[in-house]
Amino acid sequence: MRTSDFDFDLPAELIAQFPAEKRSGSRLLCLDGDSGATQDRQFRDLPGLLAPDDLLIFNDTRVIKARLNGIKASGGKLEILVERVLDSHRALAHARASNAPKPGTRLLLEEKIEAEVLGRQADLFELKFFGDTPLPALLERHGKLPLPPYISHAADTADEERYQTVYARAPGAVAAPTAGLHFDDEVMRALAENGIAQAFVTLHVGAGTFQPVRVENTREHKMHSEWYEIPQATVDAIRETQIRGGNIVAVGTTALRALESAARKYELAAGCDDTDIFITPGYRFKIVNKLLTNFHLPRTTLLMLVSAFAGREHVLAAYRHAVAQHYRFFSYGDAMLMTRRKIRA
Repeated sequence: MRTSDFDFDLPAELIAQFPAEKRSGSRLLCLDGDSGATQDRQFRDLPGLLAPDDLLIFNDTRVIKARLNGIKASGGKLEILVERVLDSHRALAHARASNAPKPGTRLLLEEKIEAEVLGRQADLFELKFFGDTPLPALLERHGKLPLPPYISHAADTADEERYQTVYARAPGAVAAPTAGLHFDDEVMRALAENGIAQAFVTLHVGAGTFQPVRVENTREHKMHSEWYEIPQATVDAIRETQIRGGNIVAVGTTALRALESAARKYELAAGCDDTDIFITPGYRFKIVNKLLTNFHLPRTTLLMLVSAFAGREHVLAAYRHAVAQHYRFFSYGDAMLMTRRKIRA
């Protein structure tokens, strides 16, 4: 499969730089994976588009203030983006500098934090942070929220609220599970009043979610790894929903990836693990029937995933419709509700 098969033209002015005034004020494009039919709706319509037997699965990860600016002992400037906190004083991080820091290099970050480069793991640097303050507290106190690369402004206090879901609980992500950004208290109440059940998983979204696939043959792409956890209560809720004949509705590709990863080798079971699952057209979904998601960057693994879910031709046609109708794209943009395309023998 070719990466160029997952490209599309997008006017720059449709890339949302700020969220809608109200979380649930976004638009919602519905796509039927079998017929390719689309319907233009509003996000606040979502409770009426689902049935009482359906189950929404949310990703309750919380975005951490993972971006740190600083200097090397040599005086060279650098920017650190913490990808994963390993323990109270160590992390794996991306480093942007004119020359990559070598093992043993001392760093001064935000003029207050001392760290040392211990080594490398592929594209990531293992860092040790000094002092008595645990790393999560250091990041919360001195770090900056890491907005996506296509958002041109630096994160401010408004972003610190709106680039988190209202149900965010478990800190560890460096990017928001953006399908969840549309939910507000009003929509959550309407879902409950309509009898639509809710359950949670945790997947700490990594910076690799924004990266385009840089090889033309998708089989040569190495997928980034992310940590996830499936609670037993969520497994039980999914089984009960399936027995009732309801739909499992993943809120975002991250929730979907966690569920499908946990079901790859055996029946869905509770627990935690790392996943590097790479879903492309032809994949047979085991858990999820419907997917709520934002619009994704061209030539990315996420566009390939939604193409696997609802059909590449249908998805790209829906994206062309969204462009023509001036939908807002990417993290702060509008949403899609997709029904899964049935794969016929």
